Amino acid sequence: MASTTPRAALVTGATSGIGLAVTQALATQGHRVFICARTASAVELTVKELLDGGLEVAGTAGDVTDAADVRRIVQAATEQVGPVDILVNNAGRSGGGVTADIDDDLWLDVIDTNLNSVFRMTREVLNAGLRHRSWGRIVNIASTAGKQGVVLGAPYSASKHGVVGFTKALGNELAPTGITVNAVCPGYVETPMAQRVRQGYARAWDTSEDAVLAKFQAKIPLGRYAVPAEVAGLVGYLVTEPAASITAQALNVCGGLGNF
Repeated sequence: MASTTPRAALVTGATSGIGLAVTQALATQGHRVFICARTASAVELTVKELLDGGLEVAGTAGDVTDAADVRRIVQAATEQVGPVDILVNNAGRSGGGVTADIDDDLWLDVIDTNLNSVFRMTREVLNAGLRHRSWGRIVNIASTAGKQGVVLGAPYSASKHGVVGFTKALGNELAPTGITVNAVCPGYVETPMAQRVRQGYARAWDTSEDAVLAKFQAKIPLGRYAVPAEVAGLVGYLVTEPAASITAQALNVCGGLGNF
């Protein structure tokens, strides 16, 4: 469903998986999309491929856990595609293990990447001008792990619970302005990160990746992992005009995995 008005959008962590699918969805709707990710070569390749496909996309390398980089990313987006109307905070990482064995560096990096970056990027976009406009869309990619505890995933689950809480608080705060704030909560989605997660569980449980995949699929009523385009479809709807009354929500894309 295309939005009636082309807008300027910023998508973080956009060179693979859900972020790439979101970028494709928004650009296909006619939005001017600016992307960022840590690896410059990946950003350059992604921008080139999308431009070659006729989509209006630009981007830069940047680290969303670095405050100076966050400012630079938002400034570059403003200069290249226009003042940001649509922000999709997608950048994130996995991380966990036996909680008693988790060191400070892992815990703090997961929280910084998955939660603190959402706050910093959102604050920067608001202060770059969005807070003074009467239309805006902020979509945070959380997780069903932001609504329930995940075994061997304490830092990840804690970070995503934080994203859901931040989303609900800011959504209510901005509701009178016409700016909506929502979280999309994927369950199991087939992405490069999902493969790394299965590898981690296979090591922890001393089993094969195929066995882990079968175990996870058995928990999903739909019987399969979602694909990134299915998550991007909900993001694409949330940025349209008809979605204007949806705010401060955390919406699942999980094949029936979570009824919460």
